[in-house]
Amino acid sequence: MENLLLAIFLTLSLATVISIILKRFGISHIIGYILTGTVISYIFGFNRLNIDSLNLIGEFGIVFLMFTIGLELSLHKIRKMKDILLTNGLLQVMLSVIVIFVLSFYIFDLDFNTSVIISLAFSLSSTAIVLTYLKKSKDILTPYGQKTMGILIFQDLAVIPILLLITFLSNDDLSISEVLIKTVVSAIVIVTFMFTVGEKLVNTLLKFSANTQLEELFLGSIFAIVIGASLLAHEMGFTYSLGAFIAGMIIADTNYNVKVESDIASYKDLLLGIFFFSVGTKIDVLYFMENIHIIIAIFILVMLFKSIVIYGIIRRKSDKNTSAKTALALAQVGEFSFAIFALAGSQRLISEEMASFLILVSVISMILTPFVVNHIYKLSSYFEKEFYESDVITPIGQKDHIVVAGFSRLGRKVAADLKEKGIAFVIISDNLKHVLLARKVGYMAYFGHLNKLPVLESLMVDEAKSVIITVSREHDKRLISEAILNFSNDANIIMKIDSIEERKHLKDLPQVELVDASHEISMLLVDRAVKSKT
Repeated sequence: MENLLLAIFLTLSLATVISIILKRFGISHIIGYILTGTVISYIFGFNRLNIDSLNLIGEFGIVFLMFTIGLELSLHKIRKMKDILLTNGLLQVMLSVIVIFVLSFYIFDLDFNTSVIISLAFSLSSTAIVLTYLKKSKDILTPYGQKTMGILIFQDLAVIPILLLITFLSNDDLSISEVLIKTVVSAIVIVTFMFTVGEKLVNTLLKFSANTQLEELFLGSIFAIVIGASLLAHEMGFTYSLGAFIAGMIIADTNYNVKVESDIASYKDLLLGIFFFSVGTKIDVLYFMENIHIIIAIFILVMLFKSIVIYGIIRRKSDKNTSAKTALALAQVGEFSFAIFALAGSQRLISEEMASFLILVSVISMILTPFVVNHIYKLSSYFEKEFYESDVITPIGQKDHIVVAGFSRLGRKVAADLKEKGIAFVIISDNLKHVLLARKVGYMAYFGHLNKLPVLESLMVDEAKSVIITVSREHDKRLISEAILNFSNDANIIMKIDSIEERKHLKDLPQVELVDASHEISMLLVDRAVKSKT
């Protein structure tokens, strides 16, 4: 018991310290979780154990990630994405499998079963890393984000037949027709049940728990729905994440989708952290150092050919920049490869040493992926630049202009008033729909994040008369303000605040002029009331 508590204490402490250090260098906290797993595994000998419970908890991080994706994909949206989801997804998996199989079987002279398993595993990308980045950066709203998400969803669905195929390869008595029939029947049963009986149960449960006005009961209902749907899918021979994804799609058509997503956000992030920690425990440092040159070479080769395949597929109907970003985002090997290699190893389709080698290639791929996606705009700009990518645009060349951060309801009103007064301004938003809307009405608007140095430089913030921050989240307000002041300490920043608590939290930013929304509205209401009597 004491050793367990010590392990938990060291894990949390080390993860916090490493993540803080990496954050200072702009490196993803995901790397911190993986490195923590590696260090702790050697301190307590986890790397020599198969920790099923840890892997199971970590897997539910992916389950909740898929659930939140389902919340954003109602059946209506799925129908609109059918070309991206089916055509692009199917082509990506099939062509990647063919290319990697040819390399494995003919170039590296591996046996047939090993080549098939490697090609199937390496054709998949990392849902956990890429979709987490897309949602956090809001790139999920961009053309490349939509295409990337569609392909990732198809890949997750493809895991089911891939695992069944590996089972078929390991059993000479199993008929492939029986496997296919069982899979199709099971799929029809689970989808029919979830969207008929399951939909009614979900709506009833959420309605009842919401009416009680007890937050813990509503949260418990969400967990019951997610875990229940996951277990049902798993019992039918599918992955846990498929059931969670369908449950999310059902809730997407209810009035509770926004509340549900906000309530489980922190739990999803915690479980994903455990998943990446479990990835770190799989790293054999000594074996990696002995074979580092081969592992890196295979990793580069896989990413290169996979990128070429994806770029070619997306380029059919998209520009060079969108194709390049999609290819870069999906070039890595994903977390489901662990399940494939584990199953293949247990069925003795590949040797234990080969399984360890392939897992290391997958882990290295996942470690380097955050670096790629965090710099995806700069990397893709070598192919072609897009008008809304403020990270790579030429500086706008203005002085004494006003920068408006955000283009929601308040941002639109500010922009309209500035235009009426004939004042030069530029809009920056991390919501592509808002950017496209602003451009449609004739405003100068760019997609990006004002807390990034390239964006500050491109929009000439140091030459601006003022910066008006209209975003709603307190966290975003602080990030933007601190970034601007670090870039230009005499910048004139005006920010809307919504409460006394928010004023207290932001009082350490004395250079920022805070406009209290409640105070201004109350003055306006009183003024209108007095005028109405006279």
